[in-house]
Amino acid sequence: MLVVMKALATPEQIHAVCEYIEQLGFRAHPLPGAQRTAIGITGNKGEVERGNLEDLSGVAEVIRVSKAYKLASRDVKEEDTVIHFPGTDASIGGRDLAIVAGPCSIENRDQAFEIAELVAAAGAQFFRGGAYKPRTSPYAFQGLGLEALRIMGEIRERYGLRIVTEAIDNESLELVAEWADVIQIGARNMQNFSLLKKAGKLRKPVLLKRGLSATLEEFLMSAEYIMSEGNYQVILCERGVRTFADHTRNTLDLSIVPAVQRVSHLPILVDPSHGTGKRDSVLPMGRAAVATGCDGILVEVHNHPEKALSDGPQSIYPDQFVRMMDELEQIAPVVARRLPRGIHVPAAAD
Repeated sequence: MLVVMKALATPEQIHAVCEYIEQLGFRAHPLPGAQRTAIGITGNKGEVERGNLEDLSGVAEVIRVSKAYKLASRDVKEEDTVIHFPGTDASIGGRDLAIVAGPCSIENRDQAFEIAELVAAAGAQFFRGGAYKPRTSPYAFQGLGLEALRIMGEIRERYGLRIVTEAIDNESLELVAEWADVIQIGARNMQNFSLLKKAGKLRKPVLLKRGLSATLEEFLMSAEYIMSEGNYQVILCERGVRTFADHTRNTLDLSIVPAVQRVSHLPILVDPSHGTGKRDSVLPMGRAAVATGCDGILVEVHNHPEKALSDGPQSIYPDQFVRMMDELEQIAPVVARRLPRGIHVPAAAD
């Protein structure tokens, strides 16, 4: 169910409606829009009695939400969700394209700082780097853990980049939430429901990657797990799915971008690095992703990809990243977008 408040409803009226819903034993989810606030109702086994709700002060109407993913649906919130980061001009969603760039793994401080300086100078607003790495092989590099988080914390202070990094379990989630600006939930954990619920209890943006064989509804239902716990700052990310194709690591499904935007208000990024697994495919698919109307790109950049401890073959060189940014800047206006490329001035060295 969805309670739509009047355009001029006061904060007190909205609070009173939320309190009434909670007294019924349900959960209220107020979602402010540009013109009015909608309040989603979860926890109900069947249809909620409309009459008493419609009589409450400030209520415009009560409607039934047919989709299983209630809070992620445009039925609940017509306007696109835009996630802002206090103290910066960075945002995800809206007109500006968000560019998230960095290495697959933080390998050491020098490597991370060199890449951060390069992507910041090229115009990225977010720095991605793995501290905890879920690898197919137990013998592969698993990440530096807390040391990597501390390095990325220094990068944020030096270059003004917001930090995106993955939590792989409940234990790492606590540390990632402490150090990162955006918590990434990887493809392998898209349906780790206990992890999703715990991330939903945090009030920090969550970047949710699509599972390797997830349908659109399964993808949005995973987002719903996070939102149902009260965290509405969810960012979706298409990173390729498993198909019969063997010319790429995965098949980047760009058709999901307009499909998501038709039924959901959540922003969606595209990861052409994991989506292809091939360095020479990253730039073309990055261009194509922006042309589909996605809200941004997540890309792996490495200063020496031939020596990378993880995902070297799909990591682009810094000069390729600059070229990609130049090309995306030209494509963005065609789809009514803008690529902000503010100048990042490094802080004085200690």
